[in-house]
Amino acid sequence: MSKIIITCAITGSIHTPSMSPYLPITADQITENAVDAAEAGAAILHLHARDPVDGRPSAAPEHFMAFLPRIKQASGAVLNISTGGSATMTLDQRLAAPKLAAPEMCSLNMGTMNFALYPAAARITDWKFDWEKPFLEGSDDLVFKNTPRDMAHVLDQMGTQRGAKFEFECYDISHLYMLRHFKDRGLVQGPLFIQFVFGVLGGMGPDPENLTHMKLIADRLFGDDYMFSVLAAGRHQMPLVTMSAILGGHVRVGLEDSLMISRGVLARSNAEQVLKIRGIVEALGRTVATPAEARAMLQLKGADRTAM
Repeated sequence: MSKIIITCAITGSIHTPSMSPYLPITADQITENAVDAAEAGAAILHLHARDPVDGRPSAAPEHFMAFLPRIKQASGAVLNISTGGSATMTLDQRLAAPKLAAPEMCSLNMGTMNFALYPAAARITDWKFDWEKPFLEGSDDLVFKNTPRDMAHVLDQMGTQRGAKFEFECYDISHLYMLRHFKDRGLVQGPLFIQFVFGVLGGMGPDPENLTHMKLIADRLFGDDYMFSVLAAGRHQMPLVTMSAILGGHVRVGLEDSLMISRGVLARSNAEQVLKIRGIVEALGRTVATPAEARAMLQLKGADRTAM
């Protein structure tokens, strides 16, 4: 089988500080977690920012720039900046830091959807910060807006104008067809890197049959001009990403997607999850890609052409 790319999503915008004391929120914590994850074998680091005072999701460029140059200096990994941010942010807010940093990669969500986090609020009794409970509970009336116009704007700003390649995040079969639409319009070029996303309430459920069906449709729509990776929320993380490795795909782990390392046990770092999935995929006979190999596979512009 081909080389396998491990992506690590360091902090995200879904989990809140009350869920785990190990969730990185400050620039120092995000930097340390990212560098350690790269040393453990992650070729790509998927990055969000947080307000270092209370850990809430942040789109502020100064919060991103507090850690991006440090990670770039300390690690050769590909830095992949989220353009999704949080569903509570406007598109202009979500793009402020990526436009400034001009990274090699950034993520792009391929459809408007419900993004329901509110069930998690019922499992927490001791809140660290006042913003957390309303943030989670309010997601029962939240739409994560990613219209065709929004997506075309991101493709232009980050792709055409800044040379980034994309982690296309597809939460549903329909998102694959939307990506095909943009390929037909000439707004995206291969090789495509598609992230199949499972387990978010509002998107696909974490059923193995959904993964095999996503691959079937992607094969039909994109042929040999794409690679797929898998992320799955919570307890479904390791089973689904292992299945991706078996099917010849790539894998994504990290505290953005799951706070656990095993049933009932919190992961103490992102590197812990990277080491676990690395052991699994190597036992399956896959060879972990280096950052340089990932850049070649994805045809990235190179770290020297970023603005960080």
